[in-house]
Amino acid sequence: MCAAFVAPVFAQSERVIRFGHLNNTDHPVSLGVKRFAESLAAKSGGKMKVQEFPANQLGTEQQQQSALQGGVQQMYSPATTSLAGIVKEFGLLDFPFAVSNFEQADALLDGPLGKALIEQLPKRGLVALGYWDLGFRNVTNSKHAIQQPEDLRGLKIRVIPNPVFLETFRAFGANPVPMPFAELYGALEAKAVDGQENPFAVILSNKFYEVQKFVSATNHVYAANIILVSKKFWDQLTPAEQKWMQEAADESRGYQRQASRAAARKAVEELQAKGAQFNDVSAKEQARMREVARPVVEKFSTQYDPAIVKLYNQELGRILKP
Repeated sequence: MCAAFVAPVFAQSERVIRFGHLNNTDHPVSLGVKRFAESLAAKSGGKMKVQEFPANQLGTEQQQQSALQGGVQQMYSPATTSLAGIVKEFGLLDFPFAVSNFEQADALLDGPLGKALIEQLPKRGLVALGYWDLGFRNVTNSKHAIQQPEDLRGLKIRVIPNPVFLETFRAFGANPVPMPFAELYGALEAKAVDGQENPFAVILSNKFYEVQKFVSATNHVYAANIILVSKKFWDQLTPAEQKWMQEAADESRGYQRQASRAAARKAVEELQAKGAQFNDVSAKEQARMREVARPVVEKFSTQYDPAIVKLYNQELGRILKP
């Protein structure tokens, strides 16, 4: 009788967190989830357990986002680009050629701008615990190397369903095709699209080299993942549990970023070993690309909250100061 009574009380004292993401288990986002899970288990004395669901197991970007907002799923780590549909100012992080190295990117995300964007999420049913690294995005395609802006003309490039990405590639004369990530490999294989753009680790992990010959280091935008929690779930947590989760996220951040950047360097070597033709884009051509994309930045800057745009520009001025 007593045992039957104690069991449900003990079960209620445990929390199982379904943590979904789009990447495979060898990807740095998965490494971040595992480190977060270890840290949270240690802090909570094993009472908060994370179950990882990688590789779209819980659905597409939009399906998982909706599941978080509805309280069906507890955690999710998408690219920040996927949030522009609900908080359009996240599109600022997609502005092409804004930062040129990891130190600048971290300073932008961990500073006042990154925090201001996170503060917009609770009213949309989401809570964010910080940013992980996804890396600089680069173009692959099956036609030819991208060495200058003109090389993108006429190419059908899959992009995230995001207005800034669509307009940026249109500015280069490409034909951007928005589609869910889960459909991308099949579309590349069937030649429904000529190419796509993603960080090197994503390109390697998803074996795009099997259906893409050319990998070009365009470094056109820095991409981050964001650690999201369902607000419905978050509001059920005690203050101590919320603190443990934030601390676990903070602790996993440095590890995940280091792992991700090491993976990007290694991915380039592995892509070449698997037969991909890799090329850098010269500083001169990068500068030309930045100029081609400038009107896109100017256009979208007028569509966002002026206070957040002002903060973005102030932060870039601070970060980019020699």
